[in-house]
Amino acid sequence: MKSESQPQSPLPEIKPEAGEPLQGPSKPARVSPWRVLGTVLSLALLVYLIRAQGWEEFTQVLSRLPGYYFWIALGLAFCSRLFVGLRWFTLLRSAGVKISFWQSQVLTFMGLFASNFLPTTVGGDLVRLAGAVYLGIDPGVGAASLVVDRLVGMAGMASLAPFGLAIVLRPAGMTPAAQWALPPFLLRLPGVGWVYRKTERFFRSLWRSSLYWLRHPWSLGLALLCTYGHMVCTFLAIWVLLQGMRQPLSFWWIGALWSLNYFFTTLLPISINGLGLQEVAISYLYSQFGGISMEAGLALAVLTRMLFLLASLPGAAFLPDILRPFPKGQKKVDAGQ
Repeated sequence: MKSESQPQSPLPEIKPEAGEPLQGPSKPARVSPWRVLGTVLSLALLVYLIRAQGWEEFTQVLSRLPGYYFWIALGLAFCSRLFVGLRWFTLLRSAGVKISFWQSQVLTFMGLFASNFLPTTVGGDLVRLAGAVYLGIDPGVGAASLVVDRLVGMAGMASLAPFGLAIVLRPAGMTPAAQWALPPFLLRLPGVGWVYRKTERFFRSLWRSSLYWLRHPWSLGLALLCTYGHMVCTFLAIWVLLQGMRQPLSFWWIGALWSLNYFFTTLLPISINGLGLQEVAISYLYSQFGGISMEAGLALAVLTRMLFLLASLPGAAFLPDILRPFPKGQKKVDAGQ
């Protein structure tokens, strides 16, 4: 009896770079000792900053936040996660994957929850890919959709990054001539060439994997709209927290500074899931350039970590499902039709 032929994927095959082995999702990610050290140092720096400002001042800022402000911010953080799932759902459906909105949300929340504990910045994406393969989605389609999903998310944040840089690069005493001279100076720093080569290789890989969606720009447009929905909900959650702490800040300044924090913690993976590093970056950016107090910046950093962790908790209920064998006779998701 002949086996049923597998459906062909509409996406181009993604091949590894020369000299780079293609690693499958079955290999567990190893925690780098340097990343563990970076996590410990980042957390130690966070504790030092809180102690330097005073534990009493820090707790007073937290105590001034009314409870309903936190719940409103949590609801907005949850809505931002729904937009992330909707973005991936849009990309999968445009690639011919017959997946339901509920299934895409389940996989997304599983990945978001797992990313709180996995060592790499793409650990949550690997969990989503494992869940997609479990549902019967073609691995090539699933991997490419996740790459494009991350690319669209970066594009949304990149649209605000120039405004964040305009805020950071114009402190008191820095002339316009010094601002123009800063980028060439950065290019001469040690290790910048290695980062540039890695970034160039990364974008070449993104280009190969996004060829299909580039031929369907409407799907990229819808995904980008979902990204902006995610960003608006995230920035509103931060705005609500700052209002509750009586540290008002413009919505646009919140978004501009958050975009810098996003790229800083994403492109500098020296700690596990940005633990400690993200908190230090948030407290520094919003206190030094946003004008809020350092105590409020530290409180905002801790509350933001709590919000995103709590908003991803629904994924904990579904994560064990991908560890069980797929039931016989149950229909899986069709992919690549």
